[in-house]
Amino acid sequence: VQLQASGGGLVQAGGSLRLSCAASGRTFSSYAMGWFRQAPGKEREFVAVIGWTGGTYYADSVKGRFTISRDNAKNTVYLQMNSLKPEDTAVYYCAAARNGVVVTTTSPYEYWGQGTQVTVSS
Repeated sequence: VQLQASGGGLVQAGGSLRLSCAASGRTFSSYAMGWFRQAPGKEREFVAVIGWTGGTYYADSVKGRFTISRDNAKNTVYLQMNSLKPEDTAVYYCAAARNGVVVTTTSPYEYWGQGTQVTVSS
């Protein structure tokens, strides 16, 4: 599975961005798809995940502001980010886990995209 993340950019605080992650392969619908982020000097942290059944889970820091969704027909997962804050600034990575279940740690994810930069100015 190859993952290609896109949609990052520079936005003012309070603005919105939608990230996309396009996946190759015919088994996309059975994978759990997650978004993680990494700010300079910090560890990679969990943002959101959607399981193969469509169940979702979010980090407390983004709950109510971010929405993860998937389109299995397009092999794509999305992260809609609203009410962005400067502390959301990071490189955002999408990841895929074959087990299909909702997980929030990095180790179960076998496949990772290249990352897309999100910068939120104050």
